[in-house]
Amino acid sequence: MSSYEMNILGILVASLAVALSAQAQHGIDPYASVVDVAARQAALKSTSDPLLRAAIKGLNSCIAIPLVAPPSGRMIIPHHYLSGSSGPVNPAEGPATRVYGMFESRITAGMNQYLATGSHAEAACALAQLDAWAQARALLDYDREESSQAWYQVEWTLSSSAITESVLVNDSTLDPVQQKRVIAWLDTASRKDISQEKPGDTNNNHHYWRALGATSVGVVASDDKLFQFGVKTYKEAISEIDSNGAFPKEMARHENATHYQGFALQPLVLIAQLAARQGVDLYAYQVNGHTLRDAIVFFGRAVDDSKLIKPYTGDAQNLHFGGADYAPFAFYVARFGDDGLPPAIVNGLKHPSGATRIGGSTTIMAAK
Repeated sequence: MSSYEMNILGILVASLAVALSAQAQHGIDPYASVVDVAARQAALKSTSDPLLRAAIKGLNSCIAIPLVAPPSGRMIIPHHYLSGSSGPVNPAEGPATRVYGMFESRITAGMNQYLATGSHAEAACALAQLDAWAQARALLDYDREESSQAWYQVEWTLSSSAITESVLVNDSTLDPVQQKRVIAWLDTASRKDISQEKPGDTNNNHHYWRALGATSVGVVASDDKLFQFGVKTYKEAISEIDSNGAFPKEMARHENATHYQGFALQPLVLIAQLAARQGVDLYAYQVNGHTLRDAIVFFGRAVDDSKLIKPYTGDAQNLHFGGADYAPFAFYVARFGDDGLPPAIVNGLKHPSGATRIGGSTTIMAAK
């Protein structure tokens, strides 16, 4: 073989290697849940940590909760606020959304129990609950123009469902027919969810929640389009962080500005965590020198000192925060530690925390 032919062959081999490498980078591992399931189960089984023991003791049981029947008919949900995007809450919303909260609580209870105790019965309960809604084609009969609040509810319940399923797919004892049906339903629901977006949308925290649904479904369904939608949205969110670490669109929420800063962080932390499990480091992604950490630190500092919100709004802040507000940071602290984080976050994570929209007990899923 001539030197020219050898050079050509070398170029072809190198090109093939690059192509294969690129293909591998874009491959999705559907079993890489938000956590390493086997490792987490082993850690929880042998833990003597008081926080983890308290979280395990406080878990609900899917088996002990009756099946939550899927809602029937068109999804019509009253607006959360009586007027605009702040102020008094609409009392009509709660009854309309109760069924979705019950559903999220039941599926995450079963998944959390499976992580904490290894109970296949709890995992099967959670999957059966998901399958009941999959067979009823829940979360699909709505339109944002008719009920924007229904659209918002879909993104939250979809995120809860897909994160739950991302753990359940690791249980080989579960019914594969149910698994396939649930994953197909989640994929259809997520694709409809993001298809409702329009040019000119404000793309505040709701955009991030839809992205979490897409990212988590993208993982379990090996749907690269959905996964990449989540990655793209995350990067858009980081580009919006201002010099203080705030999300300006959330700062426009008057008395709830601090709350919505934290609320926007819930899906973003989970997207970063899911991406990290796929070998994509979004935690380190930065724009204008800002990363996700800046937004986390600003939230904690604002909880500790509400005067930090004064440049954005003169409204006195609603400062009632609990475990759900600190829940996503269990993943961040497990990865990076709590050095340099504001006291509000450090102290908030000293107690079991969780939110059904991000998989239930994040203490169970992530705390060390």
